Amino acid sequence: MTDVLLVQPPIRDFYLTAKRTIPYGLASIAAAMAGRGFSVEILDALASPKSRPAALPAEMSDVERFYARPDVSPFALFNRFRHFGSSFDTIGRKALESGAWLVGISSLFTPYAEEALATAAAIKSRHPGGTIVMGGHHATAMPEHVLASPAVSYVLRGEGEVSLPLLAESLRAQRPLADIPGIAFRRPGGGLHINPPAVMESLDRFPLPAIDLLDRRRYRRNGRGSAVVVASRGCPLRCSYCSVGGAAWLPYRLRPVPHVVAEIETAVVRHGAGFIDFEDENLSLDRGWFLDLLQEIRHRFGERTLELRAMNGLFPPTLDETVVAAMAGAGFKALNLSLGSTDTEQLRRFHRPDVRAAFDRALDLAERHALAAVGYIIVGAPHQSAEASVNDLLFLAERRVLAGVSVFYPAPGSPDFDLCRRLDLLPCSPGHMRASALPIEHTTRRIESVTLLRLGRVLNFMKHLRDLGLPNPGTSPSEASTPDPKDRTQAGRILLARFLEDGRIRGLTPDGKVYDHCIAPHLAAQFLKRLTNVALKGTL
Repeated sequence: MTDVLLVQPPIRDFYLTAKRTIPYGLASIAAAMAGRGFSVEILDALASPKSRPAALPAEMSDVERFYARPDVSPFALFNRFRHFGSSFDTIGRKALESGAWLVGISSLFTPYAEEALATAAAIKSRHPGGTIVMGGHHATAMPEHVLASPAVSYVLRGEGEVSLPLLAESLRAQRPLADIPGIAFRRPGGGLHINPPAVMESLDRFPLPAIDLLDRRRYRRNGRGSAVVVASRGCPLRCSYCSVGGAAWLPYRLRPVPHVVAEIETAVVRHGAGFIDFEDENLSLDRGWFLDLLQEIRHRFGERTLELRAMNGLFPPTLDETVVAAMAGAGFKALNLSLGSTDTEQLRRFHRPDVRAAFDRALDLAERHALAAVGYIIVGAPHQSAEASVNDLLFLAERRVLAGVSVFYPAPGSPDFDLCRRLDLLPCSPGHMRASALPIEHTTRRIESVTLLRLGRVLNFMKHLRDLGLPNPGTSPSEASTPDPKDRTQAGRILLARFLEDGRIRGLTPDGKVYDHCIAPHLAAQFLKRLTNVALKGTL
């Protein structure tokens, strides 16, 4: 029997990136709980290879026409909506077997809030004696939505390392709860009691995450273990689409370098991690601190050839020769660069500076130090034009970088979420607030957003052909042949040749049938017309 069970729920979506679902927050909270004398277990419903088809939610039915048929070509997006991870019934049974009197459920992302609430309902049904509390980004931003579920007794807003031990101690001692930082609950007489989010005062006063409680077999990369590290909290930038920088309650804080390195050492030495992803919002912002961190990592782990990544993205103005050289020396193999947009008006709306010069400098440095590079743009935001997004794609076409296209979604707690509410653009349900659902339609229509996603795929395939040294398919006799579903490159070259000829983006079913994707023809035509004047570069 255990005192506290912490649960990462399953999710339902078109895809899952396993290496980005390591429940780092739960491991951090578990360590804080253990440090206060509680026995803790983590039930990670996503630490499973299981997945099965799930019904597409009714609120997402309007995008089914874009993803209706399977596609094995390089221009594929999404097709089958699935349930990833353990079933709700299995989770409820395991919660009962744990005997935990307090169950904490993570509700990080609003699109998956319904799965978190279904997890709570399943646990309450099978384990009615357990008290259920929910935390995470969604619970912090929308406690009213969470507390509408009768299965959830409490919400903890903000950083759970502070509040969950206090809640557990108060429940065990039957003390009043109203003064616990971040707590929200239903008042006996009606209405809600909601406290401001909890904040960790000094990050190094809290124990290192209890990663020994995680099932690490699911989280591997290239045959080696992987780990997530968060070396800082918060972000001082105020990008309009981000709920972290826009959160006035969440200060920007750096962990001491020795504290971070000790965490990495635990992951590497005790758990065999070879891949470390820093999930910081802005890892390289403090240059001196970042250089100290990189130097210490290289000194301690250089001979182990770690692979490091910052998959949340790096702010290009923070990267100079010294920094990029130190990143390469410490084990970074790629730069994930946040571009946002090249359009001046859109940058003003995003509250972001124009980073094109810094972006180009970072790409030059990446090439000099043999690093790959990915450049991320946002499409489909309020007031953003699809034509400006085509310009962003062509900007990336001329550079040695992979194009990352992110469809805008309204993140609760961000300034743009409030803007969407004022413009009456918010989707009807939390599950619709995801990029794959093409959640808003304003100056960029949904069909234009999905077209931009597919054009990004087309562009990256063209870059791939450059990297392989293959000729333009328009000059190859293979363009008139039949695509082979088992040969993705051959099939892609044939379909690309047809796209270059008539502007229609086609898919290929597993049994070899070619079909047209639903796109906005005028955007494809604009892309093709401008592409003739672009000096296309690969990614190598």
